[in-house]
Amino acid sequence: MPHTAGGPTLRGDPQPPAVREPWPMTGTDRAVDDTERTPERGTGARRFGRGPGRPAAGRAGGVRRRLPDELGVLTVLALLVAGIGVPYPEFLDSDNLLSTAHHSVYISLMACGMVFALAMREVDLSVGGSYAMCLVVGALLVREGVPAWLAVPVVLLTGTAAGVFNALVTTVLALPSFIVTLGTLMLFRGVGLALADGKQITDLPLDDSFFTLAGGDLAGVPFALWVLAAAAAALAVALARTRFGARVRAIGSNPDAAAFSGIPVVRTRVQALALSGLTTACAASLALAYYGAGDPTLGQGYELQAIAACIIGGTPLAGGRGSVVGAVAGAMILSVVASGLVFFEVPINWTSFATGGVILVAVAADSALRRDGRRRR
Repeated sequence: MPHTAGGPTLRGDPQPPAVREPWPMTGTDRAVDDTERTPERGTGARRFGRGPGRPAAGRAGGVRRRLPDELGVLTVLALLVAGIGVPYPEFLDSDNLLSTAHHSVYISLMACGMVFALAMREVDLSVGGSYAMCLVVGALLVREGVPAWLAVPVVLLTGTAAGVFNALVTTVLALPSFIVTLGTLMLFRGVGLALADGKQITDLPLDDSFFTLAGGDLAGVPFALWVLAAAAAALAVALARTRFGARVRAIGSNPDAAAFSGIPVVRTRVQALALSGLTTACAASLALAYYGAGDPTLGQGYELQAIAACIIGGTPLAGGRGSVVGAVAGAMILSVVASGLVFFEVPINWTSFATGGVILVAVAADSALRRDGRRRR
């Protein structure tokens, strides 16, 4: 196989002019999967430094590489369900399992968006306050006579705007997103409390199709679970198979190299935090349909649960990678633990202690399975 200064080329391919690599292979290059690199027209070279002489694992290979990571947290989830179901068979009743899964939807949706922020070394602590604010905005609009289906887009725009605000403040003030979103957590919650005058917003038209459909079941499954499945599938593809996802992981792998390579770091940050706000607003819309009221005190502690779900699911705080499916499984683990404690009649004072202990065990088990998978590869 002949070589040129720009990298290896296949026999028979037109030889590109010799060029000097402007920058050696960095974490940015390694963070982008082979399947996401676009061939340059007229040459055998590929963008982000990959040449055709490098073996292409293909899409199936990429799926196989990620499978052990997600299999670990799914195994932990299955073992938890089985462990509770053995002494309490009623826990495995389909209605109880659907109810447990339904209760995880709001944290799951927040975690789906949070994965993108964590994967690029950002964090959004404002989701709990944004959730309450969006819930109040939706309830107020419906109470004032706006059709619920028209109020939902306004709620989604509100959440997205909150995420963009976080990103702009982070960029303009050059502050860590941790500090900025800690402040906006209280800011957004304060806005929600002020709009609701500190009271729960009730007297909504619960016979409206929005409440009966989005707050009910579809084909025997809670409508919210269908929304979660669709959102998780779309976002999993976005993270693994799109340029946006590749940029997120590249920035998280090596921010300096990503910026040097021409990746728009600021724009990607805005997009990632806007996505976190959008998924939070989606959770608030479903909560409005299910509860039929707007409570400005809801969502307290949701930000920490969403981050915990991401970490349990295999998204590290160090960035560079993430798993949407793992984050959903992590949120369901938290829901299963909470439901299981009720069956085991654990006193309420020990609930947080037990939940934290199970989180540590789940993370340790998932980490062990991941290390074993890497050794096998």
